[in-house]
Amino acid sequence: MSRFKHSGQVASYVGLIPREHSSGGKQRLGSISKQGNRFLRQLLVESVQTVNRLDEGFRKQYAARCHHKAKGVAKVAAARKLAVRLYWMMRQNVGYPEIARIESSPRVALTGERGPQRQVFVSGGNTSQVVTLNERSRIQQ
Repeated sequence: MSRFKHSGQVASYVGLIPREHSSGGKQRLGSISKQGNRFLRQLLVESVQTVNRLDEGFRKQYAARCHHKAKGVAKVAAARKLAVRLYWMMRQNVGYPEIARIESSPRVALTGERGPQRQVFVSGGNTSQVVTLNERSRIQQ
């Protein structure tokens, strides 16, 4: 995971980023690039079904996408989101429930300073502070 500077590079590596044909200020997105490991992409798409069953927030976002896009397109978009979550789990060395809770909270930033204590910048109201991941989960409760 250290070779990827940000989560977008992971999604691109797996091949879950759509092709783009843009001109004149109009953005046109095509099919996914299908670069990278086909088996990993297949596993991510299949694991979306399990995550939908177990994670209510993820299920709501997936259902909202299904109303606007085809079901296959929504599944691939959810697989990209899952790949990003897995990247942050490995990068910050935390479990899935904490990453899902952090991502769904508008008050807690997902990215932050990386140090031996894995510190993260948290802003709330008029104050800002740097806390460790364990303190961040305590603050959210």
